[in-house]
Amino acid sequence: MGKTILLLVAVVLVAYYVYVPLPGDIEEPWKLMLQTTRLKVMMDLVSFAELLGINHYMDTIQILMKFQELPATSDENVTVTDTAFNSVPVRIYVPKRKSESLRRGLFFIHGGGWCLGSNALLEYDLLARQIAERLDAVVLSTNYGLAPKYHFPRQFEDVYDALRWFLQEDILERYGVDPQRVGVSGDSAGGNLAAAVAQQIVQDPDVKTKLKVQALVYPALQALDMNLPSYQEGLYFPILSPLLMTRFWSEYFTTDRTLEKAMLLNQHVPMESSHLFQFVNWSSLLPERYKKGYFYKSPTPGSSELSKKYPGFLDVKACPLLANDNILSQLPRTYIITCQYDVLRDDGLMYAMRLQNAGVHVTHHHVENGFHGAFTLHGFKISYRLQNQYFSWLMENL
Repeated sequence: MGKTILLLVAVVLVAYYVYVPLPGDIEEPWKLMLQTTRLKVMMDLVSFAELLGINHYMDTIQILMKFQELPATSDENVTVTDTAFNSVPVRIYVPKRKSESLRRGLFFIHGGGWCLGSNALLEYDLLARQIAERLDAVVLSTNYGLAPKYHFPRQFEDVYDALRWFLQEDILERYGVDPQRVGVSGDSAGGNLAAAVAQQIVQDPDVKTKLKVQALVYPALQALDMNLPSYQEGLYFPILSPLLMTRFWSEYFTTDRTLEKAMLLNQHVPMESSHLFQFVNWSSLLPERYKKGYFYKSPTPGSSELSKKYPGFLDVKACPLLANDNILSQLPRTYIITCQYDVLRDDGLMYAMRLQNAGVHVTHHHVENGFHGAFTLHGFKISYRLQNQYFSWLMENL
């Protein structure tokens, strides 16, 4: 009897961790299930450790991710060095082959929910090498202060300080970068930071070198409405759940879980800031096919106390979708990747719509069978295709 119970428990545990109800058109489903299983096991162990008071959730994951980091190692094609721009750690990739002209420059910002990740992670190191080699470009891959140790605006300020440093005439000259061909890019939280600094650059009179392009990969762009259709659909989306995304947003601003609870209820924006919903109103900004029968409901006003303690979630530097049309109209040529099975899908869709309405040239690549994280899942067919399309667009536009 005891053995039977143990066997049943084992079967239930295996089913819970291995089986993921993936959409039918997901490519290489078993491969993704195994990836998701590893994540679920790690997340549950980390959650248990936090519940016991051993360590903060994000701090523990940061420790585990350190084992996936690589040192700055040059190869036969690219010279790789670690340095600091304005005290911000950066990793620079420079092609070894001789160039008869100045090169493109791409400033890349890693993702990780403003809490996790590093430019030294395997997936970002491989990506930067490929960009440098295939585009004959100088790639600057930046780090930034992470939550919970640092909160907004530290992440934005680190990235902006490093970008401003890179855009100085003498720095561009040192690395052989054409000042007319510099772009910014990032994925997820890195896409958020890329969009935010691109907006800031156009308003900064002290920055003489402007960006030629921005390339945003499933960016997080707003924290006002946590009940978008993609959030409502996303309970079983792979890699990134609505609960985890809400935790990331909350940690960006504070370790106070009160904000997270209010966000989960969609009751965190005070009445006096309700005018900001016009910039993220999915009922008017999403194409009809993505609304899928959902009905827009204005979020319930929240406590003014929360917004006074943690004003970041109402700040355009944290939520680029809050920018007015005058700012948007000044932005450079834009490439946006969105994925159908991603809680951040609607953020990207709305930003593409708003940019187009403001007169910006936008190339929007929506991946029907895509999911969050697909861009950097090296070894997956979908990652190979997404990166090739990304490289092609940069080759043509940067």
